[in-house]
Amino acid sequence: MHYRLLASVMFILSAAAGAVGAAEKFPERPIRALVPFPPGSASDFLARVVGQRLSEVYGQQVVVDNRPGAGGLIGSQIVAKAIPDGYTISMIGQPHLSNTLLRDPHPYDPLKEYASVTLVAVIPNVIVLGSGVPAANVKELIALARAKPGQLNFGSAGVGSSSHLAGEMMVAAAGIKAVHVPFKTIADIFAEMIAGRVHFYVFPLPAVMPMLKEGRLRPLAVATPKRTAALPAVPTTAEAGFPQYQSESWFGFVTPAGVPRRLIGKLNGDIIRVLQQPDIRERFQQQGAEASYGSPEQFHALQRDEYARLGKLIKDLGIKVQ
Repeated sequence: MHYRLLASVMFILSAAAGAVGAAEKFPERPIRALVPFPPGSASDFLARVVGQRLSEVYGQQVVVDNRPGAGGLIGSQIVAKAIPDGYTISMIGQPHLSNTLLRDPHPYDPLKEYASVTLVAVIPNVIVLGSGVPAANVKELIALARAKPGQLNFGSAGVGSSSHLAGEMMVAAAGIKAVHVPFKTIADIFAEMIAGRVHFYVFPLPAVMPMLKEGRLRPLAVATPKRTAALPAVPTTAEAGFPQYQSESWFGFVTPAGVPRRLIGKLNGDIIRVLQQPDIRERFQQQGAEASYGSPEQFHALQRDEYARLGKLIKDLGIKVQ
């Protein structure tokens, strides 16, 4: 009996020592940062900025791996099945949660099959007008949609994506009827908006900033309580006479469930130190993102609360996979 107890204690101590050693040596090879959306998306921008700096810190590449499809579902499923060794991380947002709520049976459990690392950014959503739509502001867009029920449309990055949910919320808040048009790539979205075939779109700001800076698309309002430093001349939805609508997106890193806590702690600390660097915060702000971070437990709690909120929202709006 005493021998078995001693052997168990020695095994636990040995495992703990191994975990400490693994954390101290980590990483010893490149890390994959999976992004479940295409290049040019908000999550892609954030993952590349943080990943590039982490590569410099670690002396190992952090390789961004874009796996778009099904509004982020494909990428999330890949992460759930990855080896839980800390070498696969993923930049997620609301679609990571909403994808399971839109499908029955649920394709994965977002709260149990993943380990939270840290929140990375909170981003304003901005209402952007397609070319040729005869509206000078949000009030005129809503009036036009009411005059032509069901004739205007809004785009998104796929059913269940942040832009889809934000668009549905806007339509509901405005009391209008508009057709949802999902897309697979950012390039297709921009092409259709510039051509005037997509009438409006609610973008997480970093995804559309290049087009706004070039003047190829026009922002009507940011859906946040205060203006964003990236678009100081663009009014808030409240200032634009649409105070009942507010919307923002959040993004953060997760790993597959089962990654040792010490590795989660190391990733958390290293990513937070990157986010605290002035030039990184400035790069975020230039694209309309605000660096935000906290403990793994805090990020998990955010997702838990958001999962409940999105469940009610999806049910109330009657959103389904098409």
